[in-house]
Amino acid sequence: MPPAPPDLFRPADRPGGEGGRTIDAARPWPDSGDVAALLAGGWRPRPFRTFVLKIHSRCDLACDYCYVYSGPDRSWRDRPRMMSAAVAAQAAARIAEHATGHGLRRVQVVLHGGEPLLCPPGHMATLVREIRAAVRAPVRASVTVQTNGVRLDETYLRLFKDLGVGVGVSLDGPAPVHDGRRRTAAGRGSHAPVAAALRRLGGTAYRPLFSGLLCTIDVRADPLTVYRELLRHAPPVVDFLLPHANWSAPPPGDDGRGTPYADWLTAIFEEWYGAAPRPTSIRLFDEIIHLLLGGHAGTEGLGLTPVGVAVVETDGTIEQTDALKSVHDGAARTGLHVARDPFDTALLVPGIAARQIGAAALAPGCRACPVGRVCGGGHYAHRYREGTGFANPSVYCRDLYRLIGHIRTRVSGDIAALRAPGA
Repeated sequence: MPPAPPDLFRPADRPGGEGGRTIDAARPWPDSGDVAALLAGGWRPRPFRTFVLKIHSRCDLACDYCYVYSGPDRSWRDRPRMMSAAVAAQAAARIAEHATGHGLRRVQVVLHGGEPLLCPPGHMATLVREIRAAVRAPVRASVTVQTNGVRLDETYLRLFKDLGVGVGVSLDGPAPVHDGRRRTAAGRGSHAPVAAALRRLGGTAYRPLFSGLLCTIDVRADPLTVYRELLRHAPPVVDFLLPHANWSAPPPGDDGRGTPYADWLTAIFEEWYGAAPRPTSIRLFDEIIHLLLGGHAGTEGLGLTPVGVAVVETDGTIEQTDALKSVHDGAARTGLHVARDPFDTALLVPGIAARQIGAAALAPGCRACPVGRVCGGGHYAHRYREGTGFANPSVYCRDLYRLIGHIRTRVSGDIAALRAPGA
């Protein structure tokens, strides 16, 4: 991709940022970025390859870290509870249009919420069939569902097997940890039904559907206890997620001085990295190692690879990543809708363009950082500070620096040993 022209879309800093320059507080970066100037200078966006369909806008859990229902963005209140078949058909047609127009051979469609299994099985089948009907050869649509697992029974598993839908489940650790955070509105824990669902999913009949476990980090919990509980379900992949936080709403358990999240993850890394064979893929660690060895990122929280994710809400509105709902009301908004707007138009939204221009989107300190190419400034939502927008390092900067440094030391030591004479 051609480099972004100098200073046309680069974050400008003011006190609280890094460079001391003044920005317009009414239009904090990247809203003040000039996409037209980028295009005139030769930059071209990368197509979307992942489409997150919010098929249900409500949830049957009240997790204490939820950024949707307890966050600053309240737009979910005004949206339909379920995505209609008509909206799904419009979204699917736009996905097919986008893939065909850019010569893509494969796209990923993620059924998400809220909690997607609040959709009745019959309606779920209708939505998936609308996607399959629109996205046809030579384009292949890989469809997965991300669920809290509470409703994942035989009916849904048979349906997903028939439709060829992969299943990812959220699990935060053993019962005391999981139930302390992922509870129903009435305060009941959810670990027991989720564990039962994972036993079904991990069985012979449905194991091929299992796409992985998602775990949001709680630094109060013992990391190895959490990790070993996840391994008990033999997941093919584990995603450890940093809680969505930013400079105006700091992470839980972080006093601003230490590296609690790096310390927590490093303990798991050591056990995982030293295992032979390794029992699962841990996406965060695999991505860091891949980037340290010169590869490109495959996840939005690391590296400088252009991010290609679009979100479609239950009413058909096109939005940026829903993690931005943790930042402020309207942060994910684009003003676009699948009934009238192609996804190509969304690629030119300043917030989306900012996540496709690599190092030019980073704060000055990040561009100069020795691990900046690996960290990539961290997750975009974690860079926000009121008044400066996203023109900042990640609020997890210290943690990322320490974790990446630790992994680099371990991997480079192994590489050096392999290259040693007689190795």
